[in-house]
Amino acid sequence: MSAETAHWEKACQVGDIPDGGVLGLEVGETPVALVRTGGEVFALHDVCSHAEVRLSEGEVYDHTLECWLHGSCFDLRTGKPTGPPATRPVNVYRVKIEGDDVYVSLSKE
Repeated sequence: MSAETAHWEKACQVGDIPDGGVLGLEVGETPVALVRTGGEVFALHDVCSHAEVRLSEGEVYDHTLECWLHGSCFDLRTGKPTGPPATRPVNVYRVKIEGDDVYVSLSKE
């Protein structure tokens, strides 16, 4: 599915996401963690694949989001775990920015 045919939902304004931080919210009924770092915005499923807690309560380090509970780390670009104890990736979602608005597509590519 191309970016033109994807279903985009407005999630928030860019300024709602702390620079170098995370904003947890619902897109439809899906929990999403929006991360702003290095001038980019990333969207991941907001549930740790290891302990099923909110990743949006974790810390951001460069292109990594660390779960607050057990320290599992996930690559913001791929959702793949970069450190134990997590072994399964989390979903990543496409993001587009129009003006100050952040849109997320939950559609599969």
